[in-house]
Formats: sequence, structure tokens, C-alpha cells
Amino acid sequence: MDVLMPQLGETVAEGKITKWFKAAGDAVKPGDNLFEIETDKVSVEVPAIAAGVLAEIRVPEGEVAPVGAVVAIISDLSTAAARPAAAAQKISPTPARAATAAPGRAQPQRPIKLDPFREVRTPERNFGPARLPSGRVATPLARRLAADSGIDLAQVAPSGPGGRIAARDVQAAIAQAAPGLAVAVSPAPRGAERVKALYEAGSYEEVPLDAMRRTIATRLIEAKQTTPHFYLTAEVAIERLLAVREEINATAGTVAGNPAYKISVNDFAIKALALALQRVPAANAVWAEDRLLRFTHSDIGVAVAIDGGLITPIVRKAESKSLIEIAREMKDLAERARARRLKPQEYQGGASAVSNLGMYGVREFAAIINPPHATILAIGAAERRPVETADGGVRFESRMSVTLSCDHRVVDGALGAELLAAFKRFIEAPVGMMV
Repeated sequence: MDVLMPQLGETVAEGKITKWFKAAGDAVKPGDNLFEIETDKVSVEVPAIAAGVLAEIRVPEGEVAPVGAVVAIISDLSTAAARPAAAAQKISPTPARAATAAPGRAQPQRPIKLDPFREVRTPERNFGPARLPSGRVATPLARRLAADSGIDLAQVAPSGPGGRIAARDVQAAIAQAAPGLAVAVSPAPRGAERVKALYEAGSYEEVPLDAMRRTIATRLIEAKQTTPHFYLTAEVAIERLLAVREEINATAGTVAGNPAYKISVNDFAIKALALALQRVPAANAVWAEDRLLRFTHSDIGVAVAIDGGLITPIVRKAESKSLIEIAREMKDLAERARARRLKPQEYQGGASAVSNLGMYGVREFAAIINPPHATILAIGAAERRPVETADGGVRFESRMSVTLSCDHRVVDGALGAELLAAFKRFIEAPVGMMV
């Protein structure tokens, strides 16, 4: 039985195997964890779905394989018993069967079951690790680049660990064969060399991009190039909110010596934005190419910083949840986000989001919209600021700046201003969020 690289989310095209829990020759049964994969957003343990013996591991730890690629083979017990013991222990780097055809030749598509995740269709070409007739091994990305550009891997000089042919080796071969093609296929190496030439050798450290950072870069460029942003900023008084927050937290009680809950300013912001979207339903929508999708509930994304980037888990139906429920849910989501243990359905979707840099002392900023969202609210630091009183005097009170980024295709200026005003009313009269 083929063990396949599963699909984890609509936009995930490949995964990196970070750990094998079983070795070649080990017996497995349904539910046993086989391997752990890392995508640009999460890490997931993939279980076996059949009993047998792990006959081959085709994608070792540290390698990347596309969705649908064969990463291992499970033999049934009767077949495994007939195999020589030495062969059963072998970890084979040979390519998946779908990749044995000549590069570039389309393979017939057939539906394959990637239980327990979902059903997808076999890719036209499977780029698992491949051993060439020369004995060298090419990485999946190197094979993909070579197939797309017509480069013969046998003519490529390797520079990877253990004599492997890496993507950069194929890119170098492309550059020698056709410089114009090299720009079209992969401009990054030329760009990197051009930037490096500006600095003294040895004065910097090169940090390779991981999957998350590459995806963030791609999505941010896409968002700024394709989404017509505009920005609205308001100053919000939070004296009453801070007083209510302090009173709620003072009544929390303890569990195992720790507070049962702790409401943050961010929790108030999530609730206030959710309620504002209910008050201004035309803004509770996203752009869907030839139409708008307008939502019944307010699903609010919350930007969470993690190692290597950020992720935006979603608080579903936030308008109907109490501040305590939101605080507890966000604590759980943030912890699992930092451990890369979120499920795709926990960070996909939503119509708007909150990004808070106030805890870093940032007074004001404008966030980039996370497609397909139509808005994102950037929250700055709370500060004591001078305010003119009705009699012409001056007093100090706690205030913070908030900036709403809007997709002009969905939310025009007046609608965005209405949404921001509704948010401001809820924040400045926080008791209204608890009734």
C-alpha cells in the first residue's frame, strides 16, 4: 500500500517530513503515528490507515514532497514475511512509482484517498527523491525545475549534502544554458547575488527562507498588488474599558493556583469588532472575484506571532461569545499556534482580523489585509494623552490609536468609517459588549 503526502488546506502544495516515528521493517497498525510533516503553517502527525509492515521509506526526514507523492510503502504481513530481512530494513531513496516515467510525461490521473485528511487527485508528475543512473540523488525541487526547463540532471554538478543535486545546482545550469530562462524560472539567486555584492564578504550571515517565510512573502506581495487598500485611523478612549477589565479580572478566582481567566484589551477588541460587523453587516463580507460573500456571523482572525512568521487563527461567531469565552479560546489557539498544532479549519476563513502591536509600544500602524478578508484592524499602544475638557481645560486620559485597513472593492470610504465608528462606540462603552 502506498503512503501518500496528505493535503493540509486548500493552498498547501507540499510538506516537509520532519520526523519518522517508525523505521523500515517495523510493524504498523491503523492509528499508529507514521511521520510528522511541516507545512508553511502547521506541523501534523500522520497516522497509518492500514495494518502491515513499513517496507520502504521513500522520503527521509528533512526532505520535501508534493501533495499526493508516495512517501513510503506498507506491505501486508504475508507479503512482508516473504521479503528478506535485510531488504525490509532498507530505507530507499528511490522515487515514487509515478515518477519513473520520463520527465515531463503526463501521468494518468486517478482519485486517491488521503484518509484521514481528504481526497485529492494525483499530481501529473510526482517529484519524490530520485537516484539517477550515475548514483547521485536529486531533491524534489531540483527534479521539478529540471523537468520544467528541460535540463538533463546527468549534466548537473551537485553541491548538496552527500552529493545530492539541489535546486540551486539546476538553477545554475539553467543560467548557463539560457540566461533569460533563468530569470523567468527563478530570479531569487540573481537577486540575492546582486544584493550581496553591495556588502563586504563575511559581514553578514545568510539565513535560508523556510516554507512559512516564503509563503508570507508571496501572500503579502499578492495582497498589496491585487487588493486596493485604504486606511482609516481613529483615537479611542479606553478609561472605562480598563476599569471594567480590572473589575472582571479581580473576580476571576483561581484554578490550581492560577487565575481562572484573564481578559486582555485584545479580547475586548475582538468582541467589539465582531459586534461592529453585526451593526454594519455590509462590511461583514469578502471579495469572491465575480461576487461578494456576506456573512451571518462575525468570524474574527487574530494575528499571532510565532517562530518564523505569524498565523491568524479564527474566533468563530465571536459576536455571540462572552469576553471570558473569547479570552480562554484565544489562549488555547495562541498556544497551539506557537506549537504549530492548529488544524486548517482553525486558521482559514473569516471576514476581518485584529492585529495588536500595542504590547510592543507601537503607537500606530497600518496592517496589510490578509486575503480573502476585506478588513483588518491594527491596534496601537494605550497611552496617557492630553484631552481638552468642555470648559477649555486639559486633562489626561488613557487612549489608543486604531487603524482600519479596507479592501475598496468591498468596503468603500463611508462604509469603512461607519464600521470604525461602531467599533469605537463599543470600546468606549464596554458594558454594551456584555449585554
